[in-house]
Amino acid sequence: MDGVQIRSAERALSVGTWTIVAGAMLYSILTVTPLAARHTPDKWAWTAPILPLVVDAAVVIVVRLDAVLARLGGHGGRWPVVLRWMTGVMTLALNTADSALVNDLVGVAVHAVAPLLLIVTAETGLAYRRAIAAAVTRLEAERRAEQDAREQRAAERREAADRRAREEREHAAVLAREQREHEAALAREQAEREAAFRREQAERAEARERAEREADERREREREQLQREREQRERERERREREAVQRREAQAREREARERRERAEREEAARRERAALLVNGPASERLPEDRARAIVHAAFGEGLSVRAAADLCGWSTGWVSARYQEWRDSTSPALEGASA
Repeated sequence: MDGVQIRSAERALSVGTWTIVAGAMLYSILTVTPLAARHTPDKWAWTAPILPLVVDAAVVIVVRLDAVLARLGGHGGRWPVVLRWMTGVMTLALNTADSALVNDLVGVAVHAVAPLLLIVTAETGLAYRRAIAAAVTRLEAERRAEQDAREQRAAERREAADRRAREEREHAAVLAREQREHEAALAREQAEREAAFRREQAERAEARERAEREADERREREREQLQREREQRERERERREREAVQRREAQAREREARERRERAEREEAARRERAALLVNGPASERLPEDRARAIVHAAFGEGLSVRAAADLCGWSTGWVSARYQEWRDSTSPALEGASA
């Protein structure tokens, strides 16, 4: 039986119990009220319903508290039992008193049904609730025991799993350590091989570098020898060129000196010639054109004025000016060519 079925049974028990209690209370009020009214003064007849209500309220208290205590698995002691039976007996007596006073046995039996049913229902409900509470407690204990067993099995499984995992980790650690040692051994062997290979390569490289260095030195010596020979040839060539330049410069200086001597001689001859032309002084008459030209040219060379040249040759100043201009025009290109 699961929790749903237990709650359904408790619900059915509660509904049935409270239905019987309500019916018995209503029946008791309708039955006891006329009896109480007949045995109460007329001016207090309105209090007749109070007595069945008080008794029925006590019944409700008993039923409700018994249900709570039974659900909690507790026991109220003897006083709840006394109250339960006292209210039941009172309800039975009040319901059957009217028929018993007239010796109506059938009425006593009829009116005793509801109180007896209420008393038995209260006791039975209490027994049912205690049985249900015990069953629920047992089921909860079994459930807790099963839960504890499951948790214990789970803990055992976890412990076994942890043990297997620990063993696997230890095994994996051993394998990893062996693998690392193997890899370290391989790495050492590889490092030794690489070191030997590097030493061999270094020796080869050193021998190759030594050979290359010697070859470079040899080539450098040859290059220096060639450079020295080239420099020596260059110095010899420069020496010959300097000598040639010196010879050309000496020849040029000799040629310039000779030209200067010749130019000085020509100038000196021209100066003597101009002096000879100009030594006669002013002409008394106009000289022949050839001689006049020679005199004007000498005057022009000596830097005399146009008037002085005209006086020396006897020609007009206009003619002399024209000759000066001709010689100036002919002299300018020559001077420009000499300066260039």
